[in-house]
Amino acid sequence: MGFILTKKEKIVLIGAGSLQFGLGSVGSIINSEILQGSTVTLHDINPTNLDLITQACRAAIEKKKFDIELESTTDRKKALKNATFIINSIEVGPRFEWFDLDYETPRKYGNKQIMGENGGPGGLFHSLRVIPPILEICDDIQKICPDAFLINFSNPMSRICLAIKRKYPTLRFVGLCHEFLGFQMHYSRILETPLNKLKITAGGLNHFGVVLSIKYTDTGKDAYPDLRKKGPAYLSGLKGFGNDVDLVKYILEKFGYLTYTPDSHYGEYIGWSWEKANLEGVRLFYNGYKLYTNKAGDRLVKRIKRGSGANLVKPDSERAIPIIEGILTDSGHEEVSVNLPNDGVITNLPQDLVVECPAIVNKYGMEAIKLGEYPKGLAGLLRNQASVQDLVVDAVLKKSKEIAFQALLLDPTIDNASKAEEMFEKMIEINQDHIDLE
Repeated sequence: MGFILTKKEKIVLIGAGSLQFGLGSVGSIINSEILQGSTVTLHDINPTNLDLITQACRAAIEKKKFDIELESTTDRKKALKNATFIINSIEVGPRFEWFDLDYETPRKYGNKQIMGENGGPGGLFHSLRVIPPILEICDDIQKICPDAFLINFSNPMSRICLAIKRKYPTLRFVGLCHEFLGFQMHYSRILETPLNKLKITAGGLNHFGVVLSIKYTDTGKDAYPDLRKKGPAYLSGLKGFGNDVDLVKYILEKFGYLTYTPDSHYGEYIGWSWEKANLEGVRLFYNGYKLYTNKAGDRLVKRIKRGSGANLVKPDSERAIPIIEGILTDSGHEEVSVNLPNDGVITNLPQDLVVECPAIVNKYGMEAIKLGEYPKGLAGLLRNQASVQDLVVDAVLKKSKEIAFQALLLDPTIDNASKAEEMFEKMIEINQDHIDLE
C-alpha cells in the first residue's frame, strides 16, 4: 500500500513561467504517489507564460486523471496562502540580455572575468538585481506561511542563500544545484567503474566545490590515487560543448582534488583563471546553452499552442520533489549536494556562510552532514570568496553603494582600482532601474 498524506500539501512554484522549470517541476509532482491530493499553485509575474504553463499542466492532469488541484495566479500573496512548500526559480529578465551585459561591460574596462554570472563584477551586479526580489518573496513567506519550506534554484546561489539566512534566520530553506550530479559521469569514466560502485563525498561553495573523498564500495579502497593518476589524461581528451575543463585539470594537478564544476563556473572565483581555463570552451558552453535554452523555449511554446502541452509535463531530474517527499515521509535518505548554513559543516571556513554539502532529509527538513576541515589550499581560495559574499550581502541588506564597491575591490578578478571605479559607475548606470543602493 502506498504512502497516504495526513494533510493536504500546497506546493507553490514561483517563477513557473520559466517553461522548462515549470513543466518539469509539475511533471515530478503530479507523478508522485506521495503527493497525490496536493494543490499545486503556479505563480509568475508574466501572465502570458503563466497561461501557457497552466494550459499544459491542466491538460496533463486531466489526461491521466491525477488527484492534483491546480491553481494559477500572478498575485504572490494569494499564491502563498496556506503554502507548505515553495520552489523558487526567478530571474530578473530578460535573462540572457543581462548575462551578456554582466559579461561584456566589465571586460570593456580590462577586467578578465571568464563568465560573470556568479562571481566577478558580473556576479556582483547579478546579485544586486536578484537578491532584493527574492528577499521580498521571503518576507511574504514569513508573514503568510512562516512554517513553509523554501527550495531555491535561483543564482547566484551562495549569495542568495546567505542573504536569506541573515535576514530571515528562522525560515526553513535549502538551495539546490545540479552541477555535482551532472559531473559524476566523469568520475565513473576515469575510474572505469559504474557510478553505483563509488561512494563520493563532495562539498565547498556552490559552483566552487571539489570531490573530498571517493571510494570503491566493493572493497572500501580509496579511489583518489587512481583519480589523480588517470584524471589529467582523461580531462585532456575531452572536447566540444560543455567540456571546458583545462582549469579543472590544473586544480587536480596542483591541489590534488577534482572539482565538480567546469571551468566556466569554478573559474569565476579565481583571479588567474583567465590564464588556465579553456576560455574558448567557456564561451562555447555559454553560447550553446543560450541557443539551446532559447530554441527549446520557442519549441515548447509552439507545442503548447498546438494543443500537445500535456505530453511536455514530465518528471525532471531535479531533486526538489524527492526532498519534499522525504520530508513528508521522514525518509532519512541522503541528498548528495545541497546548500545549507555552515553550522559546523566545514570547520575552517567562516560559520556565517552557506556551503554546499551532503545532507540527510527528515521530517524537520535537511540536516547537513559534517565535512570537517577543508583542504587548506582550497580553503584559502574559498575564504576569499566568503569575504566577497559577506560584503555583497551586506551591501544588499544595507542598500550601500559604498559596501558594494568594497565587495568589487575584494573580488580576485580586479587588478586595477581606477578602472574598477569607472566600470562600477557604468554598471550602476546600466542597472539603475533594477538595483537600490544609496
